[in-house]
Parts: sequence; C-alpha cells; structure tokens
Amino acid sequence: MRNKTFIIKTFGCKLNFSESSTISRLLSEHGYILLKDNFSSVDFYIINSCAVTEIAEKKCKQVIRHIKKHYPQSKIILLGCFSSLDNAFPVADQVDLMLGSSNKMEILTEIDNLFAENYKHKLIRASDEEAFFSSYSIHERTRSFLKIQDGCDYFCTYCTVPYARGKSRSDTINNIIRYAKEIVANNVKEIVLSGVNIGDFKTDKGENFLDLLTELQKVEHLYRIRISSIEPNLLTEDIINLVLNSDKILPHFHIPLQSGSNEILSKMKRRYTRELFADKVYEIKAKMPYACIVADVIVGFPGETEALFEETCQFISSLPLSMLHVFPYSKRPNTVAANMDDHLPNTCKNKRTSLLIELSKQKKYLFYNENDQQISKVLIENKIENEYLSGFTENYIRVKVPYDNAIINEIKTVKIQKADENGICHAELLEL
Repeated sequence: MRNKTFIIKTFGCKLNFSESSTISRLLSEHGYILLKDNFSSVDFYIINSCAVTEIAEKKCKQVIRHIKKHYPQSKIILLGCFSSLDNAFPVADQVDLMLGSSNKMEILTEIDNLFAENYKHKLIRASDEEAFFSSYSIHERTRSFLKIQDGCDYFCTYCTVPYARGKSRSDTINNIIRYAKEIVANNVKEIVLSGVNIGDFKTDKGENFLDLLTELQKVEHLYRIRISSIEPNLLTEDIINLVLNSDKILPHFHIPLQSGSNEILSKMKRRYTRELFADKVYEIKAKMPYACIVADVIVGFPGETEALFEETCQFISSLPLSMLHVFPYSKRPNTVAANMDDHLPNTCKNKRTSLLIELSKQKKYLFYNENDQQISKVLIENKIENEYLSGFTENYIRVKVPYDNAIINEIKTVKIQKADENGICHAELLEL
C-alpha cells in the first residue's frame, strides 16, 4: 500500500502547521509520497481543519466539496479541531476517515485500511485527552514552529478550542530540547514556540514556561526564539525580564486583548482586566522601548454597544501597541456566547472591524517609523521581488534588502529606513 501519493491542506494556527509538518514527515518516512500541488488527482487528501471561526469551518467544507466533485477517486481524511466538534457530523459522510484533534497522529495506523476492498467510512474521535503529541514544522529553512503545549482550561465564552483540543497539557522540557536540537540540525535559525495557551506550560516535575525558556537558551546554534501568543495574566515580570536580558529570546510579544472594555471582558470570561493588560504593555515598553507588542481584538461580541466599542478604540489608541490582529466575533455552536442576547448584525461587525484595522495600520506605521535608522539584526528569508529579499528584525519589523542568494538564511546587521506604502521598511546592509 505504500508509495501512494497524498496532499495535506492545513487551516488555522501555527500549531496546526507544526502538526501537519510532522504528519507529512511521518508518512514520508513510511513510504508515502507528499505532493506540493494545491489540487491534483492523488491517492488521498489530508485536511487538517480549524474551527475557531465560522469562516475557517466553511473553508474546510469547501475544500471537501471541491475534492469530491473534481477528484472523486481520491480518498479524504479529515482531522483537527473542526472534526472534533459535533458540527462536523454533516460532512462526515463525505470523507473516508475522520479523526479528532488529539488523536490525529493515529493516522499512520489507519491509513493502509483506506484502500482495502471492503473498507467502510470510519469515525475515530474518541481519544485520551491526557495524551500529548509532539510536533514541529520544517516548512521554511529559516523558521520552525515548535509545539510545546496543547489544549486549554480557560473556557472563554466565545471559544470552541477547549472542546476541540481538550484540557491543557504540555510536552516535557527534555523532549522540547531534543526537538530543538533536531530543528537546528536542519540549519533552521529561528524557533517559534507554539501551542494553544503556551503561558500555561507546566510539567509533572513542576516546571513552568520560564523554566523552559531558560533551558532553551542553552541550545547551541539556536539563534532566535520567538514566543507566540501568551495570555496577559500569564506574562510574568520574570518572563519579561528574561527576554530583556536574553540574546536569543526576541523582544516580540503577542498578547491577546480581545476587548478594551472590562464589561465585555467579563462577559467573555477573560482572566484579566484592561488595567492589567495596560500594566503589561507599559512594563515591556519601559524596559524594551523598541519591543513589538501585538494584540488580538474581537469586535462585535454580543452586547457590545457603540459606547463599549468606542471604549475599546480609545483604550487601544492610548497604548503603545505596534499592531493589531482584528477579528469579527463569530458565533460558534455550543459555546456560552452563542446563547447570549444582543447579537450584532454582520454589517455592524464588519464596520467596526474595518475601523480597528485602520487603527492597526496607523499603529504599525508609527512603530515602524519609530525604528527609522535603528541598527538591527534580520534573518534573511524569501524573495519578495526579483531584486529584493525580505526578513524580520528581532522586534518583528519586516524589511527588504537587495537580492543576494548568498545571504538567504543568514542573520545580517542592517540599518532600518522608513516604511514604504506597502508597510515594508527598506534596510541598508551593514558590514559589522
């Protein structure tokens, strides 16, 4: 049954991409052949799904319908967050195998059966929520997403992730260090620590996220460590100080805000107030003036009046944030928020989303230009245009330099110049 071809389509977060990469490597090691085409007639498709928003769920369904229509001879395997929820059942009869989120790594033991003569559709979602499946990506030579934690115990009223991924659990520090060494052995210069709630990292030995960061710094030939999204109530002073004094952990903080209104934060069951969030932002900026701080914001949550939205806008405007990730509230089945009163029409949510996206552009432009003439180090990545290469500084400013194949995947010292109309800074390469 080996030597069969497959394509993997991944939706959603960095965590999904790290898991898809691991699944691809696992199958390739066992004789299956990964194809890179977006769509072609292959033996089987793997769809690693997302269910954070209605749009993400819709995209998964569209891909399934496309494959069924144009490549009916290809088998379809659905796994991930969407497949773990009850609202996936309407598409269950359109796929050949459906695994959940926490047992997606069982795919290898099931896949050969797909091509047996008497094979029937299988739905295998029951799994051990205590299990942890390690993964990391090698999609780009210069950066890898390393999974350190999975699941969530927070149960925010709008979120399906705790239902899809189960309780919070973490890898061991020894495993993570071993995988980090494997990654850098592939000439990867930067690791992005990924998970559902990475600040909640904890091991059976009582080790926490700070302990993990401390140990990761010791890995030889690992030059850059980025922290992905971390809850403000879990971003401790010790973590901030470690970043301040580290030559590897980058001054780039992605901190979910979700709302600038304490009333809405309470309805969301977030575990902090806007005052705590502001304290974290000001503490970081006092210690690291050029640090990048990105905030997630959900607009149009049930009961968000015009006055409460304006409160969010004014709060964000007052903070030295670098940019925003803005999402219109998406009603998710079986969540507490889905049954709340005062849901807003899409027109209102879209309008408010546009307003905050514009505010984010202003914040980003100001942040980039505050770094004009700063000396920084850039990991040179992929080609943007024929004459330029792009990369990110330590504090996550995207820059472009003249094309030179010899400097791809190298860390170079540059002088940053002002941002252009596309939100990219030109940079002068320095020989230092």
